[in-house]
Amino acid sequence: MPLTPLDIHNKDFTRGFRGYDEDEVNNFLDQVIKDYEIVIRQKKELEREVNQLNERLGHFNNIETTLNKSILVAQETAEDVKTNANKESKLIIKEAEKNADRIINEALEKSRRIAIEVEDMKKQAKVFKTRLRMLVEAQIDMIENDDWDHLFDTEIEEDIEVERELSSQNS
Repeated sequence: MPLTPLDIHNKDFTRGFRGYDEDEVNNFLDQVIKDYEIVIRQKKELEREVNQLNERLGHFNNIETTLNKSILVAQETAEDVKTNANKESKLIIKEAEKNADRIINEALEKSRRIAIEVEDMKKQAKVFKTRLRMLVEAQIDMIENDDWDHLFDTEIEEDIEVERELSSQNS
């Protein structure tokens, strides 16, 4: 067990014949006690500082550990976000491709329907043109027919006769 200043102060030496000067020994011991007390105080102060520094070091180690964990979490989160963004972009691309295919198929189907309608209208127009031509030709044939001339002649002669008869009766 280490000596304390009190142990040094209470130390009694046995006296011998022709021993050391008692005052000189006491003065030296007093000086040793003072120096030893100073060393003990310094030691306690240094221990307190070491404890404080150890506490601060522990605090900083905790901060470092927390920061390292935070960095790992941030990296994992960034990877997750990146992975999710890639998945989402692939889904968006697939959806866009599906929509594009659907739009193209609808456009092609509409184009086919319109082409069929156009062909049908062409056929109807040809039929209409043919019927109109036949109707117009029939009308022209009727106009060019000699029966019209006879009708014109007959009506005029009949009208004249009817008028003569009416005139003769009135007179």
